[in-house]
Amino acid sequence: MSDVENLHAMVVFAKVVETRSFTDAAKALGLSKSAVSKEIAALEIRLGAKLLQRTTRRTEVTGVGMTWYQYCARILSEVKSADLFIRQYHEEPTGSLRVVAPVTFGCQCIVPVLNQFVSANLHVSVDLDLTDRPVNLLEDNVDVAIVIRRDLPEHDHYKPLVDISWGLYAAPDYLARFPTIGRPEELTRHDFILFRGPAHTLSLPFRRDKQRRNIDVRSRFRANNSMALVNSAVAQTGIAYLPDYVAQEAVKTGALSRVLPEWEMDIYKSWMLYKHESYISPRVRLFIEALQRAVRQD
Repeated sequence: MSDVENLHAMVVFAKVVETRSFTDAAKALGLSKSAVSKEIAALEIRLGAKLLQRTTRRTEVTGVGMTWYQYCARILSEVKSADLFIRQYHEEPTGSLRVVAPVTFGCQCIVPVLNQFVSANLHVSVDLDLTDRPVNLLEDNVDVAIVIRRDLPEHDHYKPLVDISWGLYAAPDYLARFPTIGRPEELTRHDFILFRGPAHTLSLPFRRDKQRRNIDVRSRFRANNSMALVNSAVAQTGIAYLPDYVAQEAVKTGALSRVLPEWEMDIYKSWMLYKHESYISPRVRLFIEALQRAVRQD
């Protein structure tokens, strides 16, 4: 029994079932009625089962025919999806791309990529929502959501972006007022600048080779914005605990220095979440690829 023969027969058989008419099926498929009849007869011989029962008034589907039709419908639906995927793949990206991302990460890492994406795709517009609140792709009508977390996303469809390491940063003039910090335990004498949370104290993790430390520190300045913490550290308020990418520019200019750089601290991961669809639209697919390339280069 040829799979190719059966695939063509599935198309004919499915159309007969859906129209309940050999004549209507033939018209829809651009075939003669006799060609449809011969195809169904040959199919029933190959399968060794009666699929259709013809009467003078109409065509009835047998029990085994209806069950086999359900398999046919699923297979033909996948074939249509495959064809649609290829057509979409070759289409020029158009429409509105809806993206949501955390505020600071979005400004520093996502916006530059979006700017390049808009320049390269003239028929795509971008709607960017920068927020630190939790996001629901369906309820918020979002194409791509960027999230940062320690563990895997609970969403079914995601792609990894980049690891986000954290560290301690302080203004050189602030550090010059105190003895050199040589080990994590010496941090307890300092004031800290931390992300706002339910408590003023935070246990900072330190790792180096096989050594592990957890040091409790206390903050005098807290905020829910990374750049506010950077500015406070530059103003010599204390030592800031920050994602490395947030402090990167201030370190380049000499406004901040890394404290205890030989020790590793927290590492989070960034992810791209996207909707579950039989295909991904060109604008979404191309943006995902562009963003992955950009973070790899950085």
